[in-house]
Amino acid sequence: MKAVRFHETGGPEVLRYEDVEEPVPGAGEVRLRVAGSAFNPADGGMRGGFLPIPVTLPHIPGYDVSGTVDALGEGVEGLAVGDEVVGFLPMAADGSAAQYVVAPAEAVVKAPTRIPLADAAGLPSVGLTAFQALFEAGELQPGQRVLINGAGGPVGGYAAQLAKRAGAYVIATASPRSGEVVEAAGADEIVDHTATSLLDAVTEPVDVLLNLAPITAEGFVALVPLVRDGGVVVSTTPTVPTPGDDERKVRAATIFVHPDADALSHLVALVDSGELRVEIARRVPLSELPAIHEQAEARQVHGKVVAIPPVD
Repeated sequence: MKAVRFHETGGPEVLRYEDVEEPVPGAGEVRLRVAGSAFNPADGGMRGGFLPIPVTLPHIPGYDVSGTVDALGEGVEGLAVGDEVVGFLPMAADGSAAQYVVAPAEAVVKAPTRIPLADAAGLPSVGLTAFQALFEAGELQPGQRVLINGAGGPVGGYAAQLAKRAGAYVIATASPRSGEVVEAAGADEIVDHTATSLLDAVTEPVDVLLNLAPITAEGFVALVPLVRDGGVVVSTTPTVPTPGDDERKVRAATIFVHPDADALSHLVALVDSGELRVEIARRVPLSELPAIHEQAEARQVHGKVVAIPPVD
């Protein structure tokens, strides 16, 4: 089969599009014929050796996948050959940037039927990150006010949609390039962070501050006064400490996305009911994935990119 792999860590030039032996599912695993493999910034971090995730070299990246069940390992129940599924794969294992991938059966759920199967690869990790940040860490409730800093990215788009659907008042930051997308996601207020300071734009306290944007430690601390007493600051940026305020009982929570088949199935149901949109910016052949890594290094990737393997 064809796959993209790196045999050593480094820049995008270490990626190779090459022939690789087809994987065989073990007990409790399924093999998928990959329809789509979504690119995530963490793929570049693992390729570069910057993230503390113990991959075995050579490594196939890609932890978001959509595809068709092609073979079942021993003991797998509830899935059948031919099922169309979507999943968030173990990040240390070989991933979906290939024609076939092996996945734990519990990592995949039935794919949405409302959208193309390849596009469904854009849902798992970013959708789960948004869901877990808002509802597990943020404990967001109907009627509350939420500020999403960095709503123009893939996670932010899901966060704005999910928060609005939950009955929250959504304030979101976005650049002029992504403003229309954020507005379509349901934001009640949009702050152009390239022209306006959040400290000036947000005039009433928020219950939840969700940071998804690159930020300095000092800049993050400066946003905490926007959160009401007893509120929460949530962040997906582990390189910068998430600030709180003990005196005002403003708690801090840092999110590390984790597998949750039930939550993923819930997100799929929202897609199929038309209550959650999956936005794909670009679809590229798998052979062009190394170029996507190069563009990401140059900050030229905006929105979700899905790589599509060749058909046998």
